[in-house]
Amino acid sequence: MGASLTGRKAWTATAAAGHILMQDPLMVAEAERIPFVMYVGQRGGPSTGTVIYSQQELNLARNGGNGEGMRLVLGPSNLQELYDCTVLAFDWAWRYRLPVIILGDGYLSKTTGEVILKKPGKISKAKPIIGNPKPINLRNTYSQEEELSQVLSREMKDFGAISAKLEKSESIRCSDAEVVVFAWGSVGSAAKEAIEILRKEGKKVGLFRPITLKPFGSTKAKIAVKKAKKILIAESSFGQFGRVVTEALFGISGLQVERLYKPAEGIVAEDIVEKIEEML
Repeated sequence: MGASLTGRKAWTATAAAGHILMQDPLMVAEAERIPFVMYVGQRGGPSTGTVIYSQQELNLARNGGNGEGMRLVLGPSNLQELYDCTVLAFDWAWRYRLPVIILGDGYLSKTTGEVILKKPGKISKAKPIIGNPKPINLRNTYSQEEELSQVLSREMKDFGAISAKLEKSESIRCSDAEVVVFAWGSVGSAAKEAIEILRKEGKKVGLFRPITLKPFGSTKAKIAVKKAKKILIAESSFGQFGRVVTEALFGISGLQVERLYKPAEGIVAEDIVEKIEEML
């Protein structure tokens, strides 16, 4: 954050307990609109848990701390998307002066493979926030509750306008799907494979996969389930993603919700195929 204040692009990486500790500077960054990028390689919890894999840090990434969670969160599903999301993160953080989290996992962090190093195009440049050209007072403390309320209202309005422009997701075979799978990150890759298997069997199954986890594409999610009778939420945690999905789809009647939860354990295509076949 200090480097960012002086006009340098900066990033860090962490997981689990380190992610918890970093919520404090994250809140300062939100309060003072200090841009930086953080990669989180999720591991199993609670506490030390395992160093292997999970999707259990979604709540913390989206809404950690005692504020309103004014940060952007990206959830890549493979190495190419991890690279692409990193480029996006370094653009968005300094374009909008917000912290950006790339929410990976233990599998992505330990995987090696080839990626296409695309030319990123125009990326926002870092500029000094302090001493440019005069001293500046960056506040994160207010002595009157009305004053803080006014600042938060202004900042949240701005954050809402920014979020509306940045929603990214992928919908696969949803236009005629009777069952739509909701999955993200590494589980999203497994879900893609499962959809192809099931489609070859003549089953009308689709996939909605968010790439931005904050903001979450609620409007696109509702379009994806327009023809669906059932949805399956697949995740490597006990409902952290499920709560995001059900909140986004609130108000849609007659939609049966099934869940495939394997906390801190990988989900493969066969798991999703088996669950879908039980549902049909």
